[in-house]
Parts: sequence; structure tokens; C-alpha cells
Amino acid sequence: MDNQEFRDWSRRAADWGVDYRAGLRDRPVRPAIAPGEIFRSIEASPPELPEPMEKIFADFEAKIVPGMTHWQHPRFFAYFPANAAPVSVVAEYLVSAMAAQCMLWQTSPAATELEMRIVDWMRQALGLPEDFSGVIQDSASSATLAAVLTMRERALDWQGNKKGLTGQGKLRVYSSDQVHTSIDRAIWVSGIGEENLVRIPVSGRFRAMDTVALEAVIIADREAGLLPAGIIACVGGTSTGGTDDIAAVAAVAKRHGLYLHVDAAWAGSAMICPEYRHFWTGVEGADFIVFNPHKWLGAQFDCSIQFVREPEDLVRTLAIKPDYLKTRGHDGIINYSEWSVPLGRRFRALKLWFLLRAHGLEGLRAMIRNHVAWSEGLAVRLAKEADFELVSEPMLSLFSFRHRAPSGIDPDEHNLRLVDAINADGRIYLTQTRVDGRVAIRFQAGQFESTAADVDAAFNVICECARSLAS
Repeated sequence: MDNQEFRDWSRRAADWGVDYRAGLRDRPVRPAIAPGEIFRSIEASPPELPEPMEKIFADFEAKIVPGMTHWQHPRFFAYFPANAAPVSVVAEYLVSAMAAQCMLWQTSPAATELEMRIVDWMRQALGLPEDFSGVIQDSASSATLAAVLTMRERALDWQGNKKGLTGQGKLRVYSSDQVHTSIDRAIWVSGIGEENLVRIPVSGRFRAMDTVALEAVIIADREAGLLPAGIIACVGGTSTGGTDDIAAVAAVAKRHGLYLHVDAAWAGSAMICPEYRHFWTGVEGADFIVFNPHKWLGAQFDCSIQFVREPEDLVRTLAIKPDYLKTRGHDGIINYSEWSVPLGRRFRALKLWFLLRAHGLEGLRAMIRNHVAWSEGLAVRLAKEADFELVSEPMLSLFSFRHRAPSGIDPDEHNLRLVDAINADGRIYLTQTRVDGRVAIRFQAGQFESTAADVDAAFNVICECARSLAS
């Protein structure tokens, strides 16, 4: 591809992206295809000779796009959002064109220094104290793994990386059952082991950890010769928005000298609105905090900010410094590859810089406040319907509900059939969960371009499908 072709196809791709986004409401949110259908449509062997871009692009439109779930659809109410505000997409064009490897200051000075500034902008926006610094990771999974590895090293007096875990004391990490499964994976990968992730009972509307039980388990573990390493708390858990009493958990962590990691991957974005910060009161007592601007804030995936109170501990855990990764002649600089598990790093700060400048915090606050209000309104409407019940009250813009099954029909099977019917309809997309062992249907408003009318449409689709299923 020569420069002129690069220019022409870049323009065509950009035009296609604008048309695609403009026409999303006319598409079903999720494709109606069978597993393996796309796979079978792709040639079984790679081409030996070059193919024209016209044919490649035509195949993209004919074979790939019809098989995509449209995460930027304004009626995507499943999981959590993976927003990509248009201005963020434009920034990603530039990042892709430059294709920089931003692992060290010297490999991309502007990327490193913009990241330092943007992380501090977000610290201020979330109302966090000045003693937090941070790094933009790819995802909350990586941030959590980095935090767990640091917990492990500190508990082992920084000998885990050097000597391995054989012969060391048995480590313990504490959380509720409301945390994301990325916590389980971090425990696996860190070598701590699933049996040593201790689940603390929960209670109350927000299914918060029982801190009395938490402290009792920590004390009992120490008396049994085990090594408590840290606590993982959540704000806005994936299932129903489970949220711990962060101040109470932080007090336990402080009394017992344990690291505290707060996972606010989804809900953290809402903390740019001061009126929602009560959900994480006491967060200034955490050692690590993660939130994903690529969820609710509008930054294109991947973009996860990890705030760190003592970055020297994180660097001590993760940094490897061979000669070829040293920046000669400069002291005191940040090499962000030493703050993360992967060595390679994308220029993630640019899309946040564009996003924050183009929308301003007030524009982003207005979006989040609308989503919360619309979701709360939908929860009230469904609760008033004779055959619906709320399973979990709204936590910001997330709640769950259930439809009452006809006599003789298993309630769980009925609600699974309902969510399948809703998604097969195509106008909206929802997901299910389990609450106290029973199936419930989740709803969250968070897509960047959703409107009140889209949430109204969700109410109509849910009710129509329920009536059809019951008849």
C-alpha cells in the first residue's frame, strides 16, 4: 500500500465508521447467527498472493460486520458499557498511525509525560488526595494482578519473585463473593491459590463485606500461622452492584497492616460526580484503586487507570531493568513498563486527553447523571408491573429484576427464557445473573449515546416479551 492508497483507504475507513455509528439504531444489537457460521465463511487457508483492498473491504462488510455484537449500540444494556466516544475514536486513529511502543520514557517521551498529567487530571476529577499517583493499564484485570503481586511480595518480605513460593508461608487474601472474577484469576496467576482467597459473608442492600467477620478471619489466620497479605474490596460489583463499606474495610486493613485494593472498574467513573462519592467513602485509605474509563466514561478500550499510594512497592515488584531498557543520562524519570505486567504499552493517554477536553467534566457528569436517573425510573416502572419484581435496587445505573413465572413453570427457567426472548427480539440486549442462587435479569444504562427514549424502548420490549412468553 503506497501513501496515496493509505490516504484513500484511511478516509474510506473513517467514513465507514461514521456511517456505521449513525446507523446503529437500525441494526439488532446482537447478531442472529449460529456458532461456526462466520468461521465457515472464511477461507480455510491463507492467500499465497496479494488480494485487492476492494475485495478485502467488501468481505469485511459482508462477512464480519453481520456477525458482530454492537457494543456502541444505544440500546446495549448488557454487561457494562465499553464506550468509545467519537472523539476517542479519532484519537485512536492517530495512535494507530504513529504505532509507538510506549514502554519507556525514551521510547515515547510525550506518551509518558501526557500519561502522568492525565492520571493526575483523573485523580482530581475523582476527588482523590494528592498522595495517589498512577498508571494507565490495559484492563482492571491487569491492575488487579499487579496489586495482588505487590501484596504477595510485601507479605513475603519481597522474596517471592526471587525464591518462589515453595517453602514460604501460606498467603491469604480476603474479599466478598461480589468481586469480579478477575480477582480469582489474579489469585491463580500470582500462585496464591484459589483456596486462599477467603470469601467474607455479605449483608445489607449493597451486599457489603461483614467487617466484623473479616477481622475475625484475619486474626484466626494469623494465629494459625498463615500470612494475611491483603484485602480486595469492590464498589459496583458486576452482578448487582455490590459495594463494600470502604471506610470500615480500610480501618481493618490499617489495624492489621494489610494492603487494600479497591475495584471500582465500572462505578469509579461516576465518582466524577461529587454526589455519588458516598459510595466509596474512605477510599483515601486504600493502597490501590482501579477504575476503567473505557467502561462508563467514554474512552475507547483499552484504558484502565490504577491509582497507587506507594508506587515504589509496585515498581519493586514488577520492574526488570536490563541494560537495553535503561534510559542513560536521566534520573528520576518514570518508565511505565515498570508499573505493569506487560512490557509493551500503547499510547492510551491520548484518547483520554481528547475526551476530557472535548466534553469537559461537566459534559461527562451530565451523561452519567442521565444514565442513573433513567435506570432508576425504569426500575420504578417495572416494579409497578403486576408480574415483575425488583431483585436488587439500583446501584447507580444498575439493577436486576425477575418476572413471575406462570403456575407450574420453574422460575429460573422462565427468566432464562425471557432474557433469551428479549435478546432474540434484537431491539435491546440484556444479560442474566444469579442473586442468592436464583436467576435474575440485569439492566444497566451506560452507553455513551443512549437517550431516555432508548430506555423507554427497553421497558416496552421487556413487557412485550414477558406477555408473549406467558401467553
